[in-house]
Amino acid sequence: MINEKMYGLGDEPSVIRELFAYGLERKAEIGAENVFDYSIGNPSVPAPSLVRETLEELLTLDPVELHAYSPAAGLPPVRQAIADSIARRYGQQATAAHVYMTAGAAAALAASISAVTHPGDEVVVISPYFPEYRTWIEAAGCTVVEVPALQPSFQPDIEALDAAINERTSAVIINSPNNPVGAVYTRQSLEALAALLSRKEAELDRPLYLISDEPYREITYGAEVPWVPSIYPRTLVCYSYSKALSLPGERIGWVYVSDDAEDGDAVAVAVAGAGRALGYVCAPVMLQRVAARCVDEPSDVEAYAQNRRLLTEGLDALGYEYVEPDGAFYLWVKALEPDANAFSERAKGFELLLVPSDSFGCPGWVRLSYCIARDTIERSMPAFAALKESYAA
Repeated sequence: MINEKMYGLGDEPSVIRELFAYGLERKAEIGAENVFDYSIGNPSVPAPSLVRETLEELLTLDPVELHAYSPAAGLPPVRQAIADSIARRYGQQATAAHVYMTAGAAAALAASISAVTHPGDEVVVISPYFPEYRTWIEAAGCTVVEVPALQPSFQPDIEALDAAINERTSAVIINSPNNPVGAVYTRQSLEALAALLSRKEAELDRPLYLISDEPYREITYGAEVPWVPSIYPRTLVCYSYSKALSLPGERIGWVYVSDDAEDGDAVAVAVAGAGRALGYVCAPVMLQRVAARCVDEPSDVEAYAQNRRLLTEGLDALGYEYVEPDGAFYLWVKALEPDANAFSERAKGFELLLVPSDSFGCPGWVRLSYCIARDTIERSMPAFAALKESYAA
């Protein structure tokens, strides 16, 4: 008999991807230019030229060598290149043994959660949060504990986190810059969180791990993104090049276990073991080599900054409420009725594809991904106007 839990996950895909698939169908029916797809975080900025140059160079290598397996944790020179980059950029010693190459941030998070939890444990998430966290936490046999962020800042609520962390808590997941809100956690917030976790460790006599999900680290609009392991030693950083290098479909990323963690060596081995158990060994080898070559390549943030300005100015003129994002490429917009799913469905009637917020653990909002073509944003404004007018009728 099939696993009913897995059947349920397969039968009910994520809201984001379901809306994205609907958009593909609509574009085929009425033309892509007539659909305003804000559903998925698919970068519209091309990958840096160094990515193409590296791929072209790699294709001149012996194909047997080029496409061969790497060690389970990744190619040693690649892991060393990433450790060296961490040391250069953040002034913290980093060893290659603490870097584990993954198929994107999804594999990084799933492996990290499994490495530091036991079935029956609790993992704290700060809502709104990326919906797949729940899938990976529950797959590890753990329970999700949602702690709402402070509003309107969407910074962590330290008092609420204090109340939520107990003898069953193993880890807290943070995501900064944040998907879906675009908030960047301040150094003050992270220092307060670190102090809380250290105090709770002493009170509960158990380690508490901080899993920092950072695929949007490079995409900010002037805000500082502190290096979390320098603030709280027992940190695992989950990183992806999907956004930084515009390579979402290539699935390459890594886990870094802080060298300053008291049990860092053991945690790094546990991450490797979790990767093995989950079938995440030997991340795409060609892309590992690309990551090593492009490890310090800057992201093209200006295109996203222009889109952010264009979208927010357009919605300002129409009277929509939203959270000004300091990072990532999402706009968190207040729905025009309490039921975000109903609002999203009504928006479809105007060919606007807006992700409802309920699956993010925060009702009453929609997420707009503005990493899209600039002219799509411009052409969508009459649709946003018509959507708002429909509520006034």
